[in-house]
Order: sequence, then structure tokens, then C-alpha cells
Amino acid sequence: MDPLSAARTQMAFSLGFHMIFAAAGMALPLMMVLAEGRWLHNGDPDALRLARTWAKATGVLFAIGAVSGTALSFELGLLWPRFMALAGPLIGPAFAMEGYAFFIEAIFIGLYLYGWDRLSPRIHWLCGWPVVLGGAFSGIIVLATDSWMQAPSGFRLGPNGALLDVDPVAAILNPAFFRMTAHSTLSTYQAVGFATAGIYALALLLQPGSRRAHYNRLAIVIALVLAAPAALAQPVLGDLLGKRLYEAQPTKLAAMEAQFHTERGAPLRIGGIPNPATSTTTGAIEIPGGLSYLAAGNPNARVLGLDAFPRTDWPPVVVVHLAFQIMVGLGFWMVGVALWFWSHWAWSRRRGSSWTDRRWLLRTLVISSPFGFLALESGWVVTEVGRQPWIIYGVMRTRDAATPVAGVDLTLAGFIVLYVGLLVALVFLLRRLAHGESEPTGEAEAPHHVA
Repeated sequence: MDPLSAARTQMAFSLGFHMIFAAAGMALPLMMVLAEGRWLHNGDPDALRLARTWAKATGVLFAIGAVSGTALSFELGLLWPRFMALAGPLIGPAFAMEGYAFFIEAIFIGLYLYGWDRLSPRIHWLCGWPVVLGGAFSGIIVLATDSWMQAPSGFRLGPNGALLDVDPVAAILNPAFFRMTAHSTLSTYQAVGFATAGIYALALLLQPGSRRAHYNRLAIVIALVLAAPAALAQPVLGDLLGKRLYEAQPTKLAAMEAQFHTERGAPLRIGGIPNPATSTTTGAIEIPGGLSYLAAGNPNARVLGLDAFPRTDWPPVVVVHLAFQIMVGLGFWMVGVALWFWSHWAWSRRRGSSWTDRRWLLRTLVISSPFGFLALESGWVVTEVGRQPWIIYGVMRTRDAATPVAGVDLTLAGFIVLYVGLLVALVFLLRRLAHGESEPTGEAEAPHHVA
């Protein structure tokens, strides 16, 4: 394998693996403090047990994520030295801020995990919020770096290719920053919320009359309090991102929609398999003028197709289009599930019945449990593969950023071994955590020191 292909493969594998832990590190702490907040409010012992369980899971996932994230930082320098040489002055401050957020998060995770019997409940609950905010800020500031790669700003290139007038703040607050960070941050809440709801829905299906029934129901409700608003917001944020692509990254938009030809009244394609060799898409359902309307607000607007650009500037159309279709399809599925769940929950409360009697609803939650993460990974495929052949859009091509040194395939093998080892450790620790949960007794635990 040549160095460029090996570097791309290694980075894709590493990012795809680390993304799971980054999402959990952003979303699970919020569920944790919501559960503890309920316990503080009404003394629900199952809410306290959920908070304790999710706190332990947060600690485990944070530790694994720290290792995979550290490995990624080494990979940036090893695999993409020319990129780091050019972009370092602009993205270095963002990574420094991410480091501070990481340390703050680590400190308060320690206080939260070991402060249950040492801090008053209200102070303990407040210690959970820096974990929530630190995880969110850490993810957002890393997303700022990626959004800068999509919309480079805060500098100008000198005649010799050197950076001039470097402005790291302008680089962080680039034109893609707010839309990308909002869309990506909510996608982590959506992914973790649906995954958690599916796990506890399965427990309800397997043991509907167990002493854990209330515990499992409460977990599902808290998870979907997080996931449902995120799912409902995603189509709006996705539409805003699509409008930005129409103006700033037309090749990515054309690849996403399999739009090979420049035309007015461009159709919106649902499904289909693009064929770059013939510039056709087979099997797609086409809505006339749909793409023009979504991109420009006018069903007769002119949309640039891939034929407007040199073939060397095309992204891998098949990969980008299919990943985009998966992301959008799963996204709308989760919107439907969220609306179904909350409408049934409200109706059941009004009638004084239990929403868990609808076993098809629980089965649907179980089926949907991986969909948030599948949509998250697919979305990042669209983001990163759709930017190709550029590593910094319009400034530096990916082939020019990669290391020329041979032997990258050996480091690829080494990192695969590392990540497989981390995955085995994660499964082992989470299984131990699941088996170590105390059996709910139904007796309320008094919230000490709470007025």
C-alpha cells in the first residue's frame, strides 16, 4: 500500500473509532446530571442508581477516549506533516484550548466519581456540570479545526506559500463554524440517546415485570429527553449546511446529490446508485426542482453539477452520495420514532396507562438503537470524503499533505492492534459495570443535606 492510501486508511479507521468515545463524552455526562437532578428533586432512588451507573460509564469511556484521542494527535504529525507545518499556527491555539477543556473535564470527573459520600448532594451535582460543559467545549473546539479545513480563513498566502496575517480567532470562527458545530454536537446527543434508549428498551422486553421496570423506563425517558429534540433539530441544521455548500463547496453538494450536470430546476434524488463513468444515477426517485429549492430557495435556481469542475477535483461520488442517503434516511427515521414515543408517552399519562404496554414501541427503540451512531459516522464520511481531493479546501490537496515516508502500512497495523485492544478493554469493563449494578429495591434513598 502506498503511503497516501495507508495514511488515509489509518486516519479514517482512527477517526471512526474515536468518534464513538467523543460522542459518549459529550452526551453521557448530560444524561448523568439529568438523572441526579431528578433524584435531588423528588428522591427517586432509581434516578440515583442511573446517575451512579452512567457516571461510572462516563469514567470508563473518558479513559478509553483519552487513549484513542492521544493516538490521533500523534497521527496528525506522523501522517500529515506538511499539513501541520502549514496549518499549525492557525489550529494550534484550538488544540491548546481543547487540552485545557480536557483537563477540566478530567478533574471534575474525579470529583464526581469519588465525591458521592464526601460532598453534599447539591455540590456534587454541580460538579457534574463542568464535565458536561468541558466535554461539549472539547468537541466544539475540535470541530472548529475541521470546519476551518472546510472553510479556511484567518490568513492569506504569500507568494512563496507561507502564511501571512495569521488570525487564529478568525480561523476558529470561520464561515462554517456555527453550522457545523451545532449539527455535529446535536448528532452526539442523538446517537448516545437513541443507543441508551434501545439498551433499556431491550431490558424491558426481556424482563417486563422485573423489579427494574421503573429503572429501565426512567432510563429510556431521560435518554429520549436528550435525543428527541436533537433529532427534530437536525433537518433544520442540515438544510442550513446544504445552503452553505451551495455557495462555498459546490463539488461536495453535487457529489452528495449525484448531480452530474449543471442545470436549472435540479431534482432532489432519493436513493439511487451513481455511475461516474456515465454521469448517470440509476434507481433514484427524483423530485423535480427539489434540489434547486432546498439549496437556493428557488425551484428554478441553477445548480452546478460535477461537469462544471475538472475530473481531478471530483470527490468519490458513490461513497459520498450513499453515505449522505444513509445519514438522511436514518435521521428522518429517528424523527419519526421520537415523535411516536413522546406522543404515546403523553397519551398514556393522560389516560393513566403505561406506555410500556406497547411492545412494538419498545421493539422499535431496540431496532433504532444503532441508527444514531450509523448516521453520525455516515455524516462524517460525507464531510471528510466530500471535501476530497482537498485536505484544506481550495488551499492544499490531500496528496500534498501526506508523509512521503514509506512504512505507513506498518503503523496502520500497529494502530489497528491498539484500537482492537481498546475495544476489548471497553467491552470487558462495561460488562463488569453492567453486572455490578445493584438491584433496585424500591426503597427511596434520602438525599442527604438537601433541604
